[in-house]
Amino acid sequence: MALIVQKYGGTSVGSVERIQAVAQRVYKTVNAGNSLVVVVSAMGKTTDGLVKLANEISPNPNRREMDMLLSTGEQVTIALLSMALQELGQPAISMTGAQVGIVTEAEHSRARILHIETTRLSRHINAGKVVVVAGFQGISSAGEMEITTLGRGGSDTSAVAIAAALGANFCEIYTDVPGILTTDPRLVAEAQLMDAITCNEMLELASLGAKVLHPRAVEIARNYGVPLVVRSSWTDAPGTWVTSAKPQGRSLINLEIARPVDAVEFDTNQAKVALLRVPDKPGVAARLFGEISRQKVDVDLIIQSVHEGNSNDIAFTVTTPILKRAEAVAAAIAPALRSQSNPKSDEAEVMVENNIAKVSIAGAGMIGRPGVAAKMFATLAEAGVNIQMISTSEVKVSCVVDAAECDRAVSALRSAFEIEAGEQGSRGAGESPCIDFPLPLCSSAPLPNCPPVRGVALDMNQARLAIRQLPDRPGMAAKLFGLLAKHNISVDMIIQSQRCRVIDSIPRRDIAFTVSRIDGESAKKMLTQVAAELGWGEVVLDSAIAKVSIVGAGMVGHPGVAAKMFEALAQHQINIQMIATSEIKISCVVAQEQGVKALQAIHAAFELAGSEKFVVPV
Repeated sequence: MALIVQKYGGTSVGSVERIQAVAQRVYKTVNAGNSLVVVVSAMGKTTDGLVKLANEISPNPNRREMDMLLSTGEQVTIALLSMALQELGQPAISMTGAQVGIVTEAEHSRARILHIETTRLSRHINAGKVVVVAGFQGISSAGEMEITTLGRGGSDTSAVAIAAALGANFCEIYTDVPGILTTDPRLVAEAQLMDAITCNEMLELASLGAKVLHPRAVEIARNYGVPLVVRSSWTDAPGTWVTSAKPQGRSLINLEIARPVDAVEFDTNQAKVALLRVPDKPGVAARLFGEISRQKVDVDLIIQSVHEGNSNDIAFTVTTPILKRAEAVAAAIAPALRSQSNPKSDEAEVMVENNIAKVSIAGAGMIGRPGVAAKMFATLAEAGVNIQMISTSEVKVSCVVDAAECDRAVSALRSAFEIEAGEQGSRGAGESPCIDFPLPLCSSAPLPNCPPVRGVALDMNQARLAIRQLPDRPGMAAKLFGLLAKHNISVDMIIQSQRCRVIDSIPRRDIAFTVSRIDGESAKKMLTQVAAELGWGEVVLDSAIAKVSIVGAGMVGHPGVAAKMFEALAQHQINIQMIATSEIKISCVVAQEQGVKALQAIHAAFELAGSEKFVVPV
């Protein structure tokens, strides 16, 4: 007998007939000997309709009253589903988030869960009832008792949090697709269903816009070791398991606001190779990394900054023992990248640095918390550590620093993020990308039968900001991203240029980063004012971009992965404007109008398509 939490989204409960179909599925699961908690969303487009009503009353409705209004949508669904179960002879009770005891921050429209009082919930489960819970909502602490909502993806978050609090055997997320696919089936109909994917891979894909699971739900699953399975509401197909390694003991108090960083990692066995002033045109990255792949050189971080004029900089890190081979490849290809009219120019200059170290903070709690990266940069600045390169992902921020400053950097970061010495890690290979069905948890060793790339994602909702001529000294990144955090602006990709210019006796670099498109104009306005006060250069905004990414825990030790991605883009004459990587993700910024074509080209290049076409129900 298992304790299972099931979640059904708005499409799955969009009509009386669909609610009755859900009741039949729940009834069947209980008759198989399981105890069940069911979390539901509002029916169909109910929430959209409520928002429309509010906007007809007020162009800027009060957030507290919006929570009061929107929380009614789920209450309709829980009552109807409970009635449907009772008609089948199955004891059931509907409960709001407040009645369940989902206690949240007093932040209307975007509250995070603090803890869940499970006493009442457990009593009904032990009495043999199916407890039908309103997702997306909770209540603030005892003194205020305000109804709150959790924001986008809140029902996913409710379900996984309840599973964690109850110690459920697993959590099933029922949706309108058969599981986790290699990409969005609305863009590639032949997207392939995955049997399993790790939480780290899913965090990256979810945060890149894959709408099957919300990143907050995946974060909770990762932090508390909750096995997840995503299944179709319309079939009995097995779906996709989202797996995580067994976590260290973590308190269920402050469930969603516990420390965002779990570990400080470092790698002193690193060297950097940079090509400065390479032509800004399709095929350059493909040519460079194609040759690197042929020479079996395994690359770690790759960054390409914003272009300047008609040229760009590309830098990458490798392990120290293969530096000579990497340098030889770069030196050999550099002449071919120079202008034919002036082959002796300073274009495609190769710069090598071998006394460097990579220092990283890692943790699933970084998502949607603007201050985490800023805190890392501020900590390094206070320790007098200058940052040479920055690369980011959803679960990690990595900085390249001088090797002599590595110990000081690690010590300062451990102190700032309250990481015990035993929790500090050196370079790791990541989680296993696959499991043999139906194991709920996976080991850390990658299995050989899984491809290095699991999925391709496209984010069309980003804008890029670049600040020219930022002084190259400790504290500048901290000041910049601290300002953004203060204004509650989350940053995604961060790239620091390799080219350094001395202006007024001060060495300066450009820095570029991406934010949500809706934050682009306000971020530019704020930073333009600050730049003038602090003597920074021009602030440039580009909202016509798209970010295409590949994700896979098996990328480690596969030198050709980046080259294949870049070659796929080059073949379709798609120019790469920025590159950022982590151990399990490579992201490229391209022109917005080329975003869909870029995703389709990359998905085809890695042969991720299946024979079956998936049609997403309306």
